Amino acid sequence: MLIAGIEPTLNIDAWRYQMHPEIWVLVVGLIAAFVYAIRIVGPKVVPSGEVISRKQVLIFSLMIFLLWISTDWPLHDIAEEYLYSMHMLQHTILTYIVPPLALLATPEWLFRLLVGNGRTYRVIRFLTRPVIAAVIYNTVVIVTHIPALVNRSAAGGPLHYGLHVILVSSALMLWTPICGPAKEWRMSYGAMMTYLFCTSLVPSIPAGWLTFATGPVYKHYDTPVRVWGMSILSDQQLAGGIMKLGGSTFLWTIIIVIFFKRFMKGFFGDQSYAADTSPSAE
Repeated sequence: MLIAGIEPTLNIDAWRYQMHPEIWVLVVGLIAAFVYAIRIVGPKVVPSGEVISRKQVLIFSLMIFLLWISTDWPLHDIAEEYLYSMHMLQHTILTYIVPPLALLATPEWLFRLLVGNGRTYRVIRFLTRPVIAAVIYNTVVIVTHIPALVNRSAAGGPLHYGLHVILVSSALMLWTPICGPAKEWRMSYGAMMTYLFCTSLVPSIPAGWLTFATGPVYKHYDTPVRVWGMSILSDQQLAGGIMKLGGSTFLWTIIIVIFFKRFMKGFFGDQSYAADTSPSAE
């Protein structure tokens, strides 16, 4: 039965279950590769000592879980077909949370084994230098919000998944100077804080555009089927809020943690007001 005003090809059941075997293959493949690296390769590369810590195993498990829920039903399908705000939530998870967790879960010996010492090392080292990584990531963020590209990619297919690969790859570059396995590639704490603060500013451009738009920005999401009764303008405003407030709050929280960890360490101990019981000099 068709509803007046809705095209015959439009599925009005936003919550219908849809299988995504490509995501299952990706998740299972990552788990299998990780287990193989830790159980088979690790003991050969690190004959004595810890191959991987329990903390890294837990971080890897969390990363896989977040990768799965952000790219499978129902979040992926709602994000792809109905609500741009859920599309933004999906991208926030894939750029701000999954990449740093993946880097933190990777043992240093495995990272060095993957990058080697030749051309691959030089290319990755160049792409993960702070300025280069920040420019690439923020360029990808801006480009992936171009209406024509969003409307075409949201229709599904290789372009949609290709953009996700590019987005995650650029995010890995961005986060490597912060929490990459190679310690010598990381920046100083002060530089990290500046780097993250500057990174939080660029998304304000598309976020502001979405928040203050007076009409539909992306025609693909201007559908008669409204999930949770959310209008197209409310959806865009929520998307802008997630992009600006969600992303910025996450980055600023990290900045605050770095500040207290590095610059306020031992401050309260040094400021003790306990009575000085040492003998006074005559």
